[in-house]
Amino acid sequence: MTLIDPVLLKSRLGLLAGRFDVDALAECDSSSSELMRRADRGAPAGTVVVADRQSAGRGRRGRSWSSAPEASLTFSVLWRFSGPPGRLAGLSLVVGVALAEALETLGAQGVCLKWPNDVLLRRDNAYAKLAGILVELSTDRRGTQAVIGIGLNLQAPPEILPQPVAALDQALAATPDRHVVLAAILGHLAAVLDRFAVDGFAGLKMDWQQRHAWQGEAVQLLGEAAEPLPGRCLGVDDDGALLLETASGVQRIFSGDVSLRRA
Repeated sequence: MTLIDPVLLKSRLGLLAGRFDVDALAECDSSSSELMRRADRGAPAGTVVVADRQSAGRGRRGRSWSSAPEASLTFSVLWRFSGPPGRLAGLSLVVGVALAEALETLGAQGVCLKWPNDVLLRRDNAYAKLAGILVELSTDRRGTQAVIGIGLNLQAPPEILPQPVAALDQALAATPDRHVVLAAILGHLAAVLDRFAVDGFAGLKMDWQQRHAWQGEAVQLLGEAAEPLPGRCLGVDDDGALLLETASGVQRIFSGDVSLRRA
C-alpha cells in the first residue's frame, strides 16, 4: 500500500484543491499531534496530515486509535474560525455530518451518527463503529483553530476489540481507492465547515438529526465518577447538546467526559 499521493489527490479534489495542503507520512506519533506542531509554526487553514501508521494515535477520552494503511484512513485537518471557542458548539457533530455525506456519495448505506463524535454502520438492526472524530481547539490572536482528527475503518480489523467495529468494505460492494475516499471527505468537510462558520450548528442540526442512530431509544449516560444515568434519547438542540429525557425531566448534556450507550 503506497502513501497518499498529494498530486493525485489534487486531481480528485478538482476546484477545491487550492483549499487544502496535504502531506502524507508513513508514520508519526499522531496525525493530530503532528498537525498541532505545524499549526504552532504557522501552518495555514486547510493543512492536512495523513498518517499511514500512528505510534500514539488517540481517540476521545484518552483512548488509543490504531491505524494501518491497508485497513484504515487516518488524517487530521487544520481549520480556523473567527471568534472564541464558545461559538463552535457542535463542531464535532457537523464533522460527523460531513463524513456521513461523503460516504453516502460513494454509495455507502446504513451510515448513522452517534452523539457526540462517532460514525456508526447499521447492519441488521445492529450498530458498529465505522469512524471516530476528535476535535481539539486552541486560540490565538487570529481566533480559534480546530485540529480535526478522523479515523475511518476501510477493512475490519482481525483482532477482537472491546466494542463492535465496522468497516467501509461492509457498506460498499467495492471499496474505492483511498484517494477517492479522502477527496470526498475533504470536499464535504469544506462545504459543511463553511456553512457552520455562518449558521453555527443550528443550520446543520437537521442534517445530523436525520442520521441519528438512537433517536427515541433508551440509553444510558456513563461518566467517570457518576452512576449511569438512564433516559430516552431525544436528539440534540441548536447548540449540539444531547437532549436526554430522564425520570426528573429533560436534561441537556454537553460533550464532556461522558459516554453514551444503548440500554
